[in-house]
Amino acid sequence: MTTMFFLCVAAMLAGALAFVLLPLLRHGRSAGSAAAMRQSRALDEALAAGVIDAEEHARKRAALAPAPDARTRSRAAFVAVLLIALLLPASALLLYRFVGTPQALDPANLVTAPGAGGEAGPDMGEAIAMLSARLEEKPDDIEGWILLARAYQSTGREADALAALKRAHDAAPEHPVVTVEYAQALAMTNPERRIVGEARTLLERALRSDASNQRALWLLGISDYQAGNYDAAIARWNTLLPLLEPGSTVADSVKQQIADATARRDGTATAQAAATPPAAAGQVPATPAGDAPRLVVEVSLDPKLTDKLDPDATLFVFARAPSGPPMPLAIERLRASQLPLTVTLDDSKGMLPDMKLSMFPQVVIGARVSKSGDATPSSGDFEVLSAPIDVLRREPLKLAIDRIVP
Repeated sequence: MTTMFFLCVAAMLAGALAFVLLPLLRHGRSAGSAAAMRQSRALDEALAAGVIDAEEHARKRAALAPAPDARTRSRAAFVAVLLIALLLPASALLLYRFVGTPQALDPANLVTAPGAGGEAGPDMGEAIAMLSARLEEKPDDIEGWILLARAYQSTGREADALAALKRAHDAAPEHPVVTVEYAQALAMTNPERRIVGEARTLLERALRSDASNQRALWLLGISDYQAGNYDAAIARWNTLLPLLEPGSTVADSVKQQIADATARRDGTATAQAAATPPAAAGQVPATPAGDAPRLVVEVSLDPKLTDKLDPDATLFVFARAPSGPPMPLAIERLRASQLPLTVTLDDSKGMLPDMKLSMFPQVVIGARVSKSGDATPSSGDFEVLSAPIDVLRREPLKLAIDRIVP
């Protein structure tokens, strides 16, 4: 909101208040004036008729005051004016807060806000339907389409999320934030999760518009890494690193990824990392053929965090290598409200075709509740990580999310 906007609102409220309040004040004053005029006329008539003399007439005119009922009406009018002056702006602002702002369209707000009668608000499905219907009436609402896409993503509807982001991109094809969102959605719906073709072209266009776009730099680095172009990936991530907060978990992850790409380029990767070259190199997976990993993970939330949980936050359950790149080998995106739950991780849930569960003998399993909706950990997220386990483990792994990321 701009200062000019609020000045306009104030002026409009002042005009509305004047329209409502001035008649009330006039009515209060006129009630008292009418009573005084009636008494004055009666005194004049009494003087003319000889009932009172001039001295008594003057004394009574001087003592003339509004009748008690007139004073009561005047006070009542003043109270009404005061209440309206206080409540009308407050009511208008509350109405704006809950109906007129973009946040009011947020499915999370619609879910958690109680109704006027104390009833629960609509569920996520109803909220999505309401937002979708509204956007059909206002197809140029870019923020609305992005919001709808994220709501779809939170419920696992990636194809619908892609369609919503395409609408946003069609409305603002040169907007770098919209372009990056759309490119990432294209990559997520790619069967191999590769950032190629249109997705890469869009990211390059976004970076030309905004050279410091962090997500574009990160995703283009992944695209280069996927293609085995490690020099380009390192260059992208070295450009990204100074834009991040020093010492943050995101910066540390980028540093690890740079180190991994450097080791691969120089042929000095660790034995475990060397087991995961690009798929085009035709390397043999770490697990025997026909014995594919299928890890069953039972995730719950430690009771001490129950009261702090945002049910509309994003839940990630993932597997990664015990050492080497921090990028997940398999990942499932869910909603925190679904806890407790059981998830199965396998090669079909990998992000990169050359980084799969079957390429590692051991993995670490993690679960994270992300407030931002980003898979990269950030301060305040809830998290749990397992010890390294055999990738061919068959019994379910139980994890209880019990740690807050500092």
